[in-house]
Amino acid sequence: MTGTSLTQVEAAATVAILGAGAWGSALAMLAAHRGHRVQVWSRQGEASLESVVSDADLILSAVSMQGVPETVARMQQMALPIRAILVSATKGLDPASQMTASQVWQVAFPKQPLAVLSGPNLSDEIRRGLPAATVAASQDIQTAERVQAIFSSERFRVYTNSDPLGTELGGTLKNVVAIAAGVCDGLNLGTNARSALITRALAEIIRVGLALGARPETFFGLSGLGDLLATCTSPLSRNYRVGYGLAQGKSLAEILGELQTAEGVSTTPVLIELAQRQGIAVPVSHQVYLLLNGKITPTAALEALMERHLKPEAGV
Repeated sequence: MTGTSLTQVEAAATVAILGAGAWGSALAMLAAHRGHRVQVWSRQGEASLESVVSDADLILSAVSMQGVPETVARMQQMALPIRAILVSATKGLDPASQMTASQVWQVAFPKQPLAVLSGPNLSDEIRRGLPAATVAASQDIQTAERVQAIFSSERFRVYTNSDPLGTELGGTLKNVVAIAAGVCDGLNLGTNARSALITRALAEIIRVGLALGARPETFFGLSGLGDLLATCTSPLSRNYRVGYGLAQGKSLAEILGELQTAEGVSTTPVLIELAQRQGIAVPVSHQVYLLLNGKITPTAALEALMERHLKPEAGV
């Protein structure tokens, strides 16, 4: 990927990236190519968390959902730059609170400007310089536009919106669906079946989003439908590979041993608990939950979805 130089009116920013995994590294590369000063922190790295965030204009968290509470707790012991923008690029739900990652950050740092970055962004393709687009979402549009300016380039187009919750839920919930899509392909059920599954799963995601206060139109954009399509159709997606591996007869432990992490696996039980508490119908996610817990076979899970009672398509 070739760099895009900053204009004379656009000042270079100091960007702190928390998390040196595939996604964090890709975002660090994008910011560096824009000419910004980038510092990366990870638990295995030599730089301390405080030294990385102490003078940052933007602090982007790309740590796993499992690591968010610990990272937040550590940062609460520090004095953050007052106008530093916090950006969450984590896709998951916190088991303890059932909150999204950005909600966890917002509760801990209510005075900091906050944004969510999410979209159909397979990190391997971004690192190879292939074109992609994403969404920077914030209730404060100027915050979203600042994130947009820092990460946008001729190969990485950033759009803005004012629905961070919907943007984040789209990226989070599609990971569960991607497991189901991987099962569908692993069983060689064909394009028709996968297309039907993705379409009905989108309705399921919208149901959850509306119940939690997101806007429906957000789920038809890049961070909803766009991310759903990318994750449910590419072997580069770890969640897709979980479902594919299960359909091929591998155990979940074996698959996770190869992948190390797949957010959909940890998101699924939290989603099911949340849906039960809210009274939201999530048939696709429920079958994924049963599959991950060894209570149903991949074939039986897909058959259960096909055998549900007949109903009109209209409505979510």
